[in-house]
Amino acid sequence: MILDIGQIISQLGKEKGIDRSVIIGAIKDALESAAKKKYGMNKRLEAIYDEEAGGFEVLEFKTVVDGVKDQELELSLAEARELDPESRLGDSIGFRMSTKDLGRIAAQTARQIIMQKVKDAEREVIYNEFITRKGEILNGIVQRYERDTIIVDLGRTEAVMPPSEQIPRERYRQGDRIRAYIKDVTKTTRGPEILLSRSDPRVILKLFEQEVPEVYEGVVSILSVAREPGFRTKIAVKSKERDVDPVGACVGMKGSRVQSVVQELRGERIDIIAWDEDPAKFVCNALQPAEIIRVLVNESEKTMEVIVPEEQLLLAIGKRGQNVKLASKLVGWQIEVRAEGQVEDALKRAEGLFAPKKVEAEAPKEEAGGEAPPVATDPQAAIAERDAPGSTARESETPKVDEEGVDVPPAGEPPEEKPGNGSGS
Repeated sequence: MILDIGQIISQLGKEKGIDRSVIIGAIKDALESAAKKKYGMNKRLEAIYDEEAGGFEVLEFKTVVDGVKDQELELSLAEARELDPESRLGDSIGFRMSTKDLGRIAAQTARQIIMQKVKDAEREVIYNEFITRKGEILNGIVQRYERDTIIVDLGRTEAVMPPSEQIPRERYRQGDRIRAYIKDVTKTTRGPEILLSRSDPRVILKLFEQEVPEVYEGVVSILSVAREPGFRTKIAVKSKERDVDPVGACVGMKGSRVQSVVQELRGERIDIIAWDEDPAKFVCNALQPAEIIRVLVNESEKTMEVIVPEEQLLLAIGKRGQNVKLASKLVGWQIEVRAEGQVEDALKRAEGLFAPKKVEAEAPKEEAGGEAPPVATDPQAAIAERDAPGSTARESETPKVDEEGVDVPPAGEPPEEKPGNGSGS
């Protein structure tokens, strides 16, 4: 008996977007399972779809043998030739089975198998559709919240956006339209799970691809993105053509292009930076609009010390260190920003630590009518000179000078007469 379900197959195929061959295969498996429950599990039963009649029939097959040992699986050659005179040993002959009396349980089993097979096929179709769209921006409608996770209706299926993929301070209501980035698509026991994101740095890249033709066509490349979702983003751009300004192309006429991205991200600030192969110049660009005096580069540790004017320090660092933090992510180097005055103070302190100490010594006075005797700098030489024969110097006879600068002789000696002032004796 032919079971006419051709229209059901066509309808399911259109509704679920499933290929007819998948649905036909599911129904065949279901009918075979139901027929075996009705007629016996050991029988060779096969469901066949008749394209012309648009329905199924179930056949029982037996093998033509010389001596029958199993009545359910084998048929004698004589019996076979009664059905088909050209039958030969080893042939398989099919007998049409009735599907009318499969029974309620068998019918339910068939229905469950068909529905499960169709559901699996539908899940596979959805997975294949969205896995190829991974990395794209799509539109959806907020369906509901589940423990702070946003459930987004995509039409044929649902997607999820957990709190970690949401932009801080963004709030949605049921029915709101949302644009999000397809971050991942995975298979689960419940079907494909589509993970959406609005906080991923690649959201910026895809939005600029949609707004800037030069980026979409590859003339302008976005080489690096550093983002603090909901607050500020820096992107580094480079042009493959000399006559195309990469920053100007992304900004657009009167800022129209970048403003479209800013509006989509609900006011997130976006800095567009010119990429440079020189890390020092790249950092100067990344810290704009702060004025840079000089950059000290440590290539072995990939660190930079950036010197700025005193009044530019807060501008270079940014609110909560945001500007220098994003610049560091963008360039891939650790950056320390210091004011020029701080550097000068540090240099002065360093000079004070390493400067040689000065020792002031009183120069010996000149003797009347001659030059000052040499001063021994070596202590041993001084002692030797003092103890030398004919030396009149003694440790206790250190010359003294009064307040007027006149030499005072040692006790017991008459004062020395000074020469005249130029008058005769």
